[in-house]
Amino acid sequence: MSKITVTKKLVSIVDDECDVTELFGDGLRKLPGLSIFTFTDPKIALEHFKINKSFYALVISDLRMPVINGVQLLKTVKDLNPNVKTILTSAFEVNDQLFQEYSEREIINGFVKKPIRLETLVQHASEQLHHYEMQKIYAR
Repeated sequence: MSKITVTKKLVSIVDDECDVTELFGDGLRKLPGLSIFTFTDPKIALEHFKINKSFYALVISDLRMPVINGVQLLKTVKDLNPNVKTILTSAFEVNDQLFQEYSEREIINGFVKKPIRLETLVQHASEQLHHYEMQKIYAR
């Protein structure tokens, strides 16, 4: 996998269900200034992130996936680039201690319970992208 030339902020959607990544990707493409990448394999998503980590603004990940779960993926993403914003999605309630700790430490910046209306997902993503931009402004 090679590094790409970036003129837009990168966003990835990671879910082992192809229909979900396509639906979420179509919804987020309505937001301007983004390049959307969808992955059904979290290992490939992580490799893409590693290569392009400084251009990423947002990673949205499902919780339950094979090999790497969403919490592990988002923790690795934050370790590589603490500025990127993250949203965890799941059809299940998430009440474990690790999830709580990562939410408090802002490793997980948002949580969205499935099923979700596309407009709601776009709103959550837009809010996180706004926080990302504000963070960049205040870091100057």
